[in-house]
Amino acid sequence: MKLPAKPSAGRVAKAKRGLPKRFYEEATTAPEGEGVAVLLDGKPIRTPAKARLSVSSHDLAEAIAEEWRSQGEHIDPSTMKLTKLANSAIDGVSGRETAVLDDLMAFAASDLLCYRADAPEGLIAKQTEHWDPLLAWAKRDLGAPLNLAQGVVHVSQPQGSLESIKAEFGTFNAFGLAALHVITSLTGSTLLGLAVALGRLTPDEAWEAAHVDEDWQIGQWGQDAEAAQRRALRRQEFDAACRLLNLLR
Repeated sequence: MKLPAKPSAGRVAKAKRGLPKRFYEEATTAPEGEGVAVLLDGKPIRTPAKARLSVSSHDLAEAIAEEWRSQGEHIDPSTMKLTKLANSAIDGVSGRETAVLDDLMAFAASDLLCYRADAPEGLIAKQTEHWDPLLAWAKRDLGAPLNLAQGVVHVSQPQGSLESIKAEFGTFNAFGLAALHVITSLTGSTLLGLAVALGRLTPDEAWEAAHVDEDWQIGQWGQDAEAAQRRALRRQEFDAACRLLNLLR
């Protein structure tokens, strides 16, 4: 397996030159209405759509402020995952909750955990180990029993189960929905997102469950460096979304 080349000092310096320079001394937080604003030198941060960056949790606001405090001479957006998520919640989810819920429910209608392999036995056993307890939890605690299928042939889900899942999503505000949408998009499973949000799974457990099939293939054939790098980047986004959900509690 060929490992990716380590970036040269010149390439790193060139990348740094493309980043905006830090223009503020301090990042703080302050109450604002029913939320908490993040301030740079006493002035509110603006989202890409020019809204004020005000969040629903003091802990989340402090974590975002810490991302800004941790910047060096330049501001590197790739290191500011919570800021990115908050911007998405404010600009893309707030006021559009119904549309985001509809998108999440499209995933619920074809949840990853419901589509099972018919071979080999080792993969079937892994899916059963990681996925069956979550389906039992959904049936017991969420009132959402789901049907299973083998392969990729679509299986319809009980309308009552889908309504129960939708009602659970409806308890989250725009920030929670933004994080849940990221987790669901990355894993292909609404149940994994809800399991993390409701404390049924740790982020590590959810990530492992989401990659049962991929990890099985890696175990059989190995993994190339580019695929590993893409997975690592997805994991960063996943971890940030899980952390945001935790900070909202």
